[in-house]
Amino acid sequence: MKKELLIVFLLASASSFAQNSLTPETLWQLGKVSGETLSPNKKEVIFGISKTDLKANKSERNLYSIPLNGGAPKQITNGIGSESVVKTDYKTGKITYSYKGQLWEMNTDGTSAKQITNYKEGLENVRISPNGKHILFTKEVAMVKNVANEKYTDLPKANAYIYTDLNNRHWDTWEDGKFSHVFYAPYNNGVIGDETDIMKDEPYDCPQKPFGGLEDIIWAPDSKAILYVTKKKYGKDYAQSTNTDIYKYELENQHTVNLTSSMLGYDTQPAFNNEGSRLAWTSMAEDGYESDKNDIVVFDYNLNQCYNLTKNWDETVSSFVWSADNTKIYFLAYKSGTEQLFEIYLEKDLSKNTEKNIRMVTNGRWDINGMIGQSGNTMVVSRTDMNHAAELFTVNLNSGDLTPLTHVNKKVYDGLAMSEIEAKTIKTTDGKDMLTWVIYPPGFDPTKKYPTLLYCQGGPQSALSQFYSVRWNFQLMAAQGYIVVAPNRRGMPGNGVAWNKEISGDWGGQAMKDYLAAIDEISKEPYVDKSRLGCVGASYGGYSAFMLAGIHQNRFKTFIAHDGLFDLRSWYGTTEELFFANKDIGGPYWTKDASKSYKDFNPVEFVNNWNTPIMIIQGGVDYRVPIEQGLAAFQTAQLKGIKSKLLYLPEENHWVLSAQNGIVWQREFFEWLKETL
Repeated sequence: MKKELLIVFLLASASSFAQNSLTPETLWQLGKVSGETLSPNKKEVIFGISKTDLKANKSERNLYSIPLNGGAPKQITNGIGSESVVKTDYKTGKITYSYKGQLWEMNTDGTSAKQITNYKEGLENVRISPNGKHILFTKEVAMVKNVANEKYTDLPKANAYIYTDLNNRHWDTWEDGKFSHVFYAPYNNGVIGDETDIMKDEPYDCPQKPFGGLEDIIWAPDSKAILYVTKKKYGKDYAQSTNTDIYKYELENQHTVNLTSSMLGYDTQPAFNNEGSRLAWTSMAEDGYESDKNDIVVFDYNLNQCYNLTKNWDETVSSFVWSADNTKIYFLAYKSGTEQLFEIYLEKDLSKNTEKNIRMVTNGRWDINGMIGQSGNTMVVSRTDMNHAAELFTVNLNSGDLTPLTHVNKKVYDGLAMSEIEAKTIKTTDGKDMLTWVIYPPGFDPTKKYPTLLYCQGGPQSALSQFYSVRWNFQLMAAQGYIVVAPNRRGMPGNGVAWNKEISGDWGGQAMKDYLAAIDEISKEPYVDKSRLGCVGASYGGYSAFMLAGIHQNRFKTFIAHDGLFDLRSWYGTTEELFFANKDIGGPYWTKDASKSYKDFNPVEFVNNWNTPIMIIQGGVDYRVPIEQGLAAFQTAQLKGIKSKLLYLPEENHWVLSAQNGIVWQREFFEWLKETL
């Protein structure tokens, strides 16, 4: 270890004396900060704070405002339930917001709040047109009768679903024959006129399921058209494709046109510049590849031309916004295990734009994971790191300097001993440099030996960055006395497009070697207890735990796999987004091309080598990695006489969303590690 690092750790140890360690209960009760927008005069920031009531097992979110130049926040809503901003009006200074399915209006300081709509079915995903004359919203429309008591009206107590095609379930719900459609109607001071379904008779969803939101639906700046994102495919075609398109619906003639018909992958997040002269969106090139390079594409209406602004840039875009003066696009992207703010300077002639027009605005050991709004040379963003939940910051767009704006959890963190985080570069078995995060326990003493966890990230093409989670929380793991080793193994964005792509078709190959290279290298340090190494992960990380359990050659003393893929054959037969399986493991198990994945990279093929304690966690309504995966792995371990535990969460999907279930998850997680490590 370098002398400087030793000094840092010793200082951290002294400063953390008498401070508390993070607990699961404290973690869940932190205020969850999320930005909304700037006030109409751009002098305040409107944001939300969600707080969890562990006893009631629910959360409550209210809106707050804080001056853009800093100061004390003021709570501006206090209703029971969650509020979100729909529109700010610079002329009247009013804020329109959504609460319990209706629109409300208030002053910026929260005074004079009143309900302004009374729509009987409740409003979701609301946008008011720029001229204020129309409103759009979404609601479920029954399109297909596949429920028995709908088909057989004489059997009202029947509880059966009938399917003749795929996509019969998705994420955590069964397909009930209803689809989310976009509606619009005349609007006048809260009065909603006759509504029009712009997707009438179409069995498609907008927003996109399961994670689409308001970014999927926008008004044109002239209020004459609605742009929306959907995948106009059904059944097997839907399950095997990522080809979403952006459609334009014109109010005057009720005509719909596909704006991205020639683009075959995901096309999402349409956004006009302020003038309406240019439309931007994010686009992937390959149909069926959900983790393809995501580019920013701009259509120039004056020139009637389309331009890919990031085509030759060696990273992938997360989200973007137009600058206030239309001369730039700001976007977020992963870079070297972090998420940063970037800008693209736009030439008047976009054909002259190159990757040289791209500048990284911020640079630090953090994730900038949300852009809230711009005022002059200042951008308000959301920021996390491995020691801190999200707070709002302002960014100087010239210098990239960040200034803290909110301090919602400061009092809690001031009483906690923090972890030191080190970025190590490790050589992989094929001679490449791999970033690996190492998180040390608070008060770390390099003269002692610590149990150490290899953390396996899911995805497999999701970033291992400076995120802060209530479940896979490195600060919490380290606070229990573990060193955490988190490699940016093959497949993770932020390390170049080629690195990201190398995981597809090679799940159990080089990525497993990357994991072992990381833990082997860190294990050379004198403070790592090589007799107490554990391996943990979820989703592809759970697959990794299952796979490593069969090939680790006695490196690890324990494993934890959450919603992991155990048998790729049965998984292919039960998962719902088949495009993912087709791309990443090569297609159906009965085809010759995919035989390597189902034989050489299938954890079930290596269970004869299992000899290590393993804990298996499974969600009951996880349809991405269905229940048979966890149950089969647990049954295998039990029948082989291996110390094993099953934590089954019948109401949880691929994640753990309930606070009390989350606490159970963490208590069992650390109890298992205490027993076996």
